[in-house]
Amino acid sequence: MKSLLVYLKEYKKETVLAPLFKMLEASFELFVPLVMAAVIDVGIASGDGSYIIRMCLVLIALGIIGLVCSITAQYFSAKAAAGFGTGVRHALFEHIQNFTFTEMDTLGSSTLITRMTSDVNQAQSGVNLVLRLFLRSPFIVFGAMIMAFTVDAEAAVIFVVVIPLLSAIVFGVMLITMPMYRNVQSRLDSVLLTTRENLAGVRVIRAFNKEQGERERFEKENQMLTDAQKFVGRISGLMNPMTYIVVNGGIIALIYTGAVRVNMGSLTQGEVVALINYMSQILVELVKLANLIITVTKAVACGNRIENVLKIHPDMENGSMSWEEGKERAEHAHSGGADEVPIVEFDHVSLAYKGAGAESLGDISFRVMPGETVGIIGGTGSGKSSLVNLIPRFYDATGGEVRIFGQNIKEYDTESLRRHIGVVLQKAVLFKGTVEENLRWGNEQASAEEIEEALRISQAKEFVDNKDGKLSFRIEQGGRNLSGGQKQRLTIARALVRKPDILILDDSASALDFATDAALRSAIGGMKEHPAVFIVSQRAASIQYVDQIIVLDDGRVAGKGTHEELIRNCPAYREIYYSQFPKEEAANG
Repeated sequence: MKSLLVYLKEYKKETVLAPLFKMLEASFELFVPLVMAAVIDVGIASGDGSYIIRMCLVLIALGIIGLVCSITAQYFSAKAAAGFGTGVRHALFEHIQNFTFTEMDTLGSSTLITRMTSDVNQAQSGVNLVLRLFLRSPFIVFGAMIMAFTVDAEAAVIFVVVIPLLSAIVFGVMLITMPMYRNVQSRLDSVLLTTRENLAGVRVIRAFNKEQGERERFEKENQMLTDAQKFVGRISGLMNPMTYIVVNGGIIALIYTGAVRVNMGSLTQGEVVALINYMSQILVELVKLANLIITVTKAVACGNRIENVLKIHPDMENGSMSWEEGKERAEHAHSGGADEVPIVEFDHVSLAYKGAGAESLGDISFRVMPGETVGIIGGTGSGKSSLVNLIPRFYDATGGEVRIFGQNIKEYDTESLRRHIGVVLQKAVLFKGTVEENLRWGNEQASAEEIEEALRISQAKEFVDNKDGKLSFRIEQGGRNLSGGQKQRLTIARALVRKPDILILDDSASALDFATDAALRSAIGGMKEHPAVFIVSQRAASIQYVDQIIVLDDGRVAGKGTHEELIRNCPAYREIYYSQFPKEEAANG
């Protein structure tokens, strides 16, 4: 939690003034029992009405001044806490954006959402209360004890006994409940994960009639969260009755001692009332402090969870070479008489996901020249997506090297690298907004002609032109108001708008019919930029006429070459091809 306090550095003035004004308010509050004692001992005892009125005006003045100080302190503390929360959210969001797919896979999106929302709010509330009460309450507690000694030292010894007992109760409960609140937040992560899975997979759940099972699963997770909250709530709830018992015991002792000393003439009635008021102030402030400790305990637990995320440093180090510099080196080498440098080269590449028991890819080697089209095919789970995810450096190879223009991909600046790569992932993801806004994710500076060209190549122009507003047609969150094929074509158009040097289509035409798929591949092949294209597909027809086909089987290269070569030499490819095209049709073709 301590490292998060750096986000208060821009609010130094507020963090000083808020507790300062609260302590001013507390100082005026400590004078109230003395004024009341004077009213009783002087005004009421002597029947001096004018003195009583003057003292009442003093009490009103103390109240007004205290109110002004309190409002001022509330303003400064709220401003500092809101600024702290804003700073933490920005820092956390920016930090998460730098995570690689590996960190995202390890942490999970549900816990990151909880930490970005609930945890930050708890930490913000904690900062707000600390600035307002953390100094005020102890100040009044010890200030009341000191003032009690100025009234009567012998009676004030009771305060010396009561305050340590109360402190032991408050801090003991705090130490016990702090780890429990961390457990509560973890349970909240589980509930959020279950909720997100049910919302994201609602169609599948209904299709397989699993509503009852998912309801029971949610109820189980929710009950575990409820039980954890109730358990820690019971322990926290012990604080108030225990503090009341101790304080009321102290008041009983104080009244007894005061009565004896008043009878002896050592104390006045007003002074006894002042001592009881001071004890009551201690009770109120310690109850406030107890509630503050509970909130601070939650805030510290949540702050530590946020801190744990911020301490995670992506294991992928960014290089310094720009795309243009790498390309220039390749052109210089080629002009010196060397063979043309491939735009992408895999040299005995292996990949093992974090925590996985075995490699997902092993000993992958191939070369792709600029302008070539490569097809990647294989059975489900053969590593096709894993392979293409290495090119934009979503993951780092755990063995071998991936090279761009002959240079290790780790030497490239990630932003520069990805700016020249267009990726269309398996799942078509669109954002809420217009068609044009979604396309400009690929290139914010794209002209109207470039957008039209991307729509034409992706075969999306026809259905976009038929929508109300055309490019201004509003897409709902996740593209809910579009069909699967329309979403896929728009995601392809979004990648094409940036005119990439490398285009990766990761099974991104699975929802398209064969005619549209063929037209799409033909249009991409006719692009004047001639990008190197990687087509990941389950359809043999989609990659039949590419320059090079890579066949994957259980993370290994089972075959490599053209369609004709693989039909002759690769059993794995033949099996896939003939499962989609009967042998007699293949022979006729």
